[in-house]
Amino acid sequence: CSYGVSIAPYIFSRAKEIKTKLGILLQKPDSAVDLVIPYNEKPEKPAKTQKPPLDEALQWRDSLDKILQNNYGLASFKSFLKSEFSEENLEFWLACEDYKKIKSPAKMAEKAKKIYEEFIQTEAPKEVNIDHFTKDITTKNLVEPSPSSFDVAQKRIYALMEKDSLPRFVRSEFYQELIK
Repeated sequence: CSYGVSIAPYIFSRAKEIKTKLGILLQKPDSAVDLVIPYNEKPEKPAKTQKPPLDEALQWRDSLDKILQNNYGLASFKSFLKSEFSEENLEFWLACEDYKKIKSPAKMAEKAKKIYEEFIQTEAPKEVNIDHFTKDITTKNLVEPSPSSFDVAQKRIYALMEKDSLPRFVRSEFYQELIK
């Protein structure tokens, strides 16, 4: 019984610390302006790539990775998703890729909060469709942001794009024009 009494203050202070950190993460934006600022604050540069060879474009039918690794493929896929008003999954995936490159813990925490508010939190402007289990894991991971904080959610979104968006893209005019 004395063991439980001596550890109680530690548990209480740790719980309070976690609650404070989550509270900071879950704060609502200060103004409506925060809701309309897109994730990518730098203007998009037009793709300076040329149309890929036919054999390369044909490989995209079976590989989302090959599309995402090719600038022209990525731009085509993104245009297709925008035409369907469903680009939030790709934008989230790309935001996670950028997030993983951050080295500074302060910048990582700032970017994690931004990604959470834009894509993960309920009623987020570009809320991605992930299950409650994945959302809970992601939220818990953000108490102590690390390069892998969004990994579970990113993998779920990748699987969704691979299973759902990729087949639609391959059937679309965007892709059919590429392989003519």
